[in-house]
Amino acid sequence: MSTASPHTAPLPAAPPPARSAAPAPRKASPGPRRPLRRRLADQARAYAFLLGGLLCFALFSWYPALRSVVIAFQKYTPGADPEWVGTANFTRVFQDPEFGAAWRNTATFTVLALLIGFAVPFVMALVINELRHARAFFRVVVYLPVMIPPVVSSLLWKWFYDPGAGLANEALRFLHLPTSNWSNGADTALVSLVLVATWANLGGTVLIYLAALQNIPGELYEAAELDGASVWQRVRHVTVPQTRFVILMLMLLQIIATMQVFTEPFVITGGGPENSTVTLLYLIYKYAFLYNDFGGACALSVMLLLLLGAFSALYLRFTRTDD
Repeated sequence: MSTASPHTAPLPAAPPPARSAAPAPRKASPGPRRPLRRRLADQARAYAFLLGGLLCFALFSWYPALRSVVIAFQKYTPGADPEWVGTANFTRVFQDPEFGAAWRNTATFTVLALLIGFAVPFVMALVINELRHARAFFRVVVYLPVMIPPVVSSLLWKWFYDPGAGLANEALRFLHLPTSNWSNGADTALVSLVLVATWANLGGTVLIYLAALQNIPGELYEAAELDGASVWQRVRHVTVPQTRFVILMLMLLQIIATMQVFTEPFVITGGGPENSTVTLLYLIYKYAFLYNDFGGACALSVMLLLLLGAFSALYLRFTRTDD
């Protein structure tokens, strides 16, 4: 019986089996598109939720605006059939002596409101933003006038401006300063109304500016301080450029709002003295509810609409940036 020789070399070990390459991950296929019926149902449900708001806007905003444009070309008296008169309402309004005074007073009010009421909220926002303590308290105090109804606010200021026992003149007498006629003087009435409007609408503008200021990165101010910039230089080169969009939009909204001022002249001065506070909206009110001339009132409204629309378009065009 033969056996293997002890000097026989051992057989080499079999190489390990080659590892197969891992399969490439498969891209997740997009889910099946929702059927058309389901998408239409979702759209219908969304518009159903919006239906209430759309109906309110259509009934109380869009329809009156379109109806006013139609009435501007009609002789319209409640209870009678309207008569188409073309541009006769516009011609009659142009010939009214109060027409020029109303436009002049409205333009003056807007300019004064920009000079007084546009810079003050921005400065107050800068001051409140720099406070380390009681910042929330001052935000509430600044916003309080906004929570007062406009008519109540105007009545308070009417008593404040009273030339006899009004608080304004009492304060001047206490300081041994000459008193003023305030809203009762033809040369001071419009400025007095600007102060009322500025005080009443200050809070909302200050809060918007505060929100914009708090979004400015602090690194920009730190870099400006390292470069030796003063407070005025930091405001000019950091704060104003960073809040430029908010400033421009609030300026546009303020111009539109001041061109439609009504409550203060109506409650405090009644358009006087000597028509020095008759504004466009107050003249529209007089045409509609005192003269019973709805055609003339709507003609004035259309003029104001066209003016504000054209101004807004030009303003947005010239303040638009490429970024």
